[in-house]
Amino acid sequence: MVDVSSGKNGIGWHNSESHNQFATSNMFADLFFENTIDLVAEKFVFVTIEGTLITVRACGTRSRQHFGSVKDDFRMKRRVFNSAMTASALALSSVAGCARAEASAIRISHGYGILYLPLMVIRDQQLVEMHAQKLGLGDVKTIWLTLDGGNVINDAMLAGSLDVAGTGAPGFVILWAKARGIPRSEVIGLGALSTASLWLNTNNPNVKSLKDFTAKDKIAVPGIKTSLSAVVLEMAAAKTFGIENYAKLDPLTVGMSHPDAVAALLSDKTEITADFTSPPFSYQEAKDPKITRVLNSSDLLGNITLDVVFAPRHFTESNPKLTAAFMAAQEEANAYIAANRKGAAETFLRVSKDKMSLPDVERILADNDTQFSTTPDGLMDYVTFLDKAGIIKTRPAKWSDMFVPAFQTRKGS
Repeated sequence: MVDVSSGKNGIGWHNSESHNQFATSNMFADLFFENTIDLVAEKFVFVTIEGTLITVRACGTRSRQHFGSVKDDFRMKRRVFNSAMTASALALSSVAGCARAEASAIRISHGYGILYLPLMVIRDQQLVEMHAQKLGLGDVKTIWLTLDGGNVINDAMLAGSLDVAGTGAPGFVILWAKARGIPRSEVIGLGALSTASLWLNTNNPNVKSLKDFTAKDKIAVPGIKTSLSAVVLEMAAAKTFGIENYAKLDPLTVGMSHPDAVAALLSDKTEITADFTSPPFSYQEAKDPKITRVLNSSDLLGNITLDVVFAPRHFTESNPKLTAAFMAAQEEANAYIAANRKGAAETFLRVSKDKMSLPDVERILADNDTQFSTTPDGLMDYVTFLDKAGIIKTRPAKWSDMFVPAFQTRKGS
């Protein structure tokens, strides 16, 4: 497991090293074809010279001696040519073999909070490395990043800085629809990640419902428009004000990470008067007596999948075993969480470095709304809303169209 840093094992080094390997492969290929063209041209000269030698046999002794010397010289060069062709073919075969090999490193991101617990377990127990070994991939490095907000994650994925990411389900749907049909940008789901309740908490005593927010209020969300919280807030607005007014509260939203939003809301000294957030941050805020809850997403949407895991389609096609290793690691992480609540809570505190008490984290994991499964539930609810709101132009016929083939037989929704 490798954390992000500026050193040799950091993400910057990884990108540079990958680029250099690719450039080296191209260099060998270019040299091979360039030399092959030159050598083929020279071979043509050999044949031409030999043909000429046949026509000059009637010449005098001196001429025959001169051309005999030339002929011997070109025959020697032809032997060199044949050896060079063999060596070049072997070199190209080696380069092609390297190009076909699966990646030796994988870059994975997770955000803050309980929703990303399976990824934290994978990180803590080095499960990708273990399953990669089982599949014969040898030593695989995992490079972990912490990214929050659908727009930030989507930009990183499109820029080629990520191989696998945990993100809000709506952000994934938006990117899937946007990148559909673009070979280097297309994304594919690797599975659902988690389900929990999002709470819209406020420190404004005058706000009892969505209708009570005014231009003086500011609502913190991890990312404007594309984050899980931002889209669920739009879905809530559509139910309250009508689908044509789904964006009514968007001008009030402010992009802010979950930890920063908690601090801002509880300080009561910033413009932030509300925070639409997930566990454990929602629980931390609720402990403060001046905080009240305006909305619970489970009351609005039911207990549907909130986060998913996805990857660039070309990565999964180029690295089928590494993709399978990650998916097996997630299944093992989910089984661990289900069987060992205390251990899972300890993992969360260790990886996230959150200051909550162990019993508080265990209490969150015991909540019926908090679930971890790789099979999506209710994903098409997001698709329906995003389609009606005109946010996406491409709509999947069924939820499994957005996921790897292994999910075609799953009974998700």
